Amino acid sequence: MRTETEMFDLILNTAKNDERIRAVLLNGSRANPNVKKDIFQDYDIVYIVRDIASFTTDHSWVDHFGARIMMQMPEDKELPPAEKNGHFVYLMWFKDGNRIDLTLIPFEKMDELMKEDSLTQLLLDKDSLISKLPASSDKDYLIKRPSEKEFQDLCNEFWWICMNISKGLWREELTYAMFMYEQINRNVLIQMIEWDVGIKTNFTKSAGKFGKYLQEFLEEDEWNAFVATYSDGKFENIWNALFNMIDLFRKIALRVARHFELEYPFEDDKNVTDFLIHIKYLPNDAKEIY
Repeated sequence: MRTETEMFDLILNTAKNDERIRAVLLNGSRANPNVKKDIFQDYDIVYIVRDIASFTTDHSWVDHFGARIMMQMPEDKELPPAEKNGHFVYLMWFKDGNRIDLTLIPFEKMDELMKEDSLTQLLLDKDSLISKLPASSDKDYLIKRPSEKEFQDLCNEFWWICMNISKGLWREELTYAMFMYEQINRNVLIQMIEWDVGIKTNFTKSAGKFGKYLQEFLEEDEWNAFVATYSDGKFENIWNALFNMIDLFRKIALRVARHFELEYPFEDDKNVTDFLIHIKYLPNDAKEIY
């Protein structure tokens, strides 16, 4: 596996030797001084380029970075649909284990496409195109305090989606139920837990993408309770995991509400919990819900 020094030398020398590439920036975890380094960290690189079409009409130029296991070009895809905003991305995983996520941004669209991000380091600027950047930090990714409206909206989303999950479970529609459970309510639960972590840390920490650092901030019993919200594909086990999720959400949400002196939706909690219990035991051949 090529070392970090070798990879940065490759990335920068490629830019230095190509007149079309005018600036190089580093984003992501490698620009974050608070992230522990590991072997799976990507090189999130931005090249500011002139004549972007000269790069994208013949993709063989990226072979220079090394032999690949696989490459993905999101802007060249129909599914999922490309953004088509003028940039071009090469996601490259190499046979030595390294990965480069390389974004090309046209010089003429630089101001439009370069989003402000505290995790940005300027590595090369041939024309002084980019104003001096502050030292990179994860300040844009720290957990933020919820407003009262955000708290109420999140609780409302959780309890509403719980009813959708119950509908899918009663119908034995596994894909629908699990989409609602994992793709929607999982994220709602994680957001509530992040607010609780923010309280514990005075909102000076990040829980990471998709809450990947949550275990570092939770007591063992609450981490175990979170793990118990995961299920397999058996409907009975999904029901049990759902009630585990409800118990944990309620516990954390009440703690957040008390801290910020917010109103917890006890009525929604009771009404939906009663509804779920009813649906769980509703016969499969029922002609009416009530």
